[in-house]
Amino acid sequence: MTDTLAVTDGRVLTPNLDVVEADVLVDADAGEILDVAPDLAGDADETLDASGSLVMPGLVNAHCHAAMTLLRGYADDEPLETWLRDHVWPVEGELTPGDIRVGTELGLVEMIRSGVTAFADMYFAVDEVAAAVEQAGIRARLGHGVVTVGKDDEAASADLDESFDVAERLDGAADGRIRTAVMPHSLTTVGDDLLRETADRAADAEIPIHFHLNETEDEVTPIVEDHGVRPSEHADDLGLLSDTAFVAHGVHTDETEIELLADRGTAVVHCPASNMKLASGMAPVQAMLDAGVPVALGTDGAASNNDLDIFDEMRDAAMIGKLAADDASAVSAETAVRMATEGGAQALGFDAGRIEAGAAADLAIIDLDAPHLTPEHDLVSHLAYAVRGSDVRHTVCDGQVVMRDRDVLGFDEEAVRERAQEHAEAVVGRAED
Repeated sequence: MTDTLAVTDGRVLTPNLDVVEADVLVDADAGEILDVAPDLAGDADETLDASGSLVMPGLVNAHCHAAMTLLRGYADDEPLETWLRDHVWPVEGELTPGDIRVGTELGLVEMIRSGVTAFADMYFAVDEVAAAVEQAGIRARLGHGVVTVGKDDEAASADLDESFDVAERLDGAADGRIRTAVMPHSLTTVGDDLLRETADRAADAEIPIHFHLNETEDEVTPIVEDHGVRPSEHADDLGLLSDTAFVAHGVHTDETEIELLADRGTAVVHCPASNMKLASGMAPVQAMLDAGVPVALGTDGAASNNDLDIFDEMRDAAMIGKLAADDASAVSAETAVRMATEGGAQALGFDAGRIEAGAAADLAIIDLDAPHLTPEHDLVSHLAYAVRGSDVRHTVCDGQVVMRDRDVLGFDEEAVRERAQEHAEAVVGRAED
């Protein structure tokens, strides 16, 4: 007999962003939504109380470096290149696989507590990341980040080989909740020959590609000077753009590049908080959307954000989107919610991000009993502008409850926090010795 879960007595956000009174019946074994209708509790083996709450699709953090939670609050208020080369990369050079496991666990606890059910992670020691994801019970698109700056040819090739090994070996892990990608860091941190090889090998093996694109002007200028084309055009010449590829940031993307990304079907992951903190600029998100570019939301790492709360990113995306377009109607609340749910699911290749029969049973249940969520003129507006990660009451992924009444079931939160503090102090100490 199929085990079923009913999320009962709440209101549900439908795919067209209406709010209706309904229960959600889930096949917990298959991880799939069976029905959305009133009075489904009697058909279920287990129930999850959503009274006074809104049931929405689980959020998707489509660009993240989860283990960088260990660097939260370290080396703030620096421009990107200085921040990376003088502070972050030296500390990352001291990270052990154990550090990465603990930092990832901390990131997963934080994301689950704020309703995230899927994320993309570009980092190192990916086996440790995958083990933490399996324990957490959520979905992830994982990849080893390739950086060849300062490496000889042999070491650079080995780095790329590791990314492909990880992608091929871990794809489908955690009962299919883990998918993979090959992840060269960017066009300026990986050489052209290896980027071309990445594209060819990924196409042959049908592996998605994820990389940083046009994050700062300092990444755009050398490409234009060396190749006479914009970075997106150069990436396309190398074979990196496709409808399975997704890129992070896209801040300094011009009209020609936007048209190219739309034509290729390449998703852009907008990371507004990180872009603001590092003074990278304002991405032309509304122009991308108008052109048909798939757009998702990501937090980037906690070292440049400084949290992993996608509700914060929704608010930031809507706010900065209006400034970038000089239009108060740009990047509306509805748009921000879609980017955080179905947009992220599309970018990562998961059949999620919507609540309807047949979709993945990935849900976030929002407690509406709060002063900052009163009155209820428009709950979609609240999701974009007023809800906080701390308002999430329950989180469900793949049909399984991963947080019930703010209790994350896969981890001992206090123990994770204690270990993370110890590991963070130790790794910074090693880097600064």
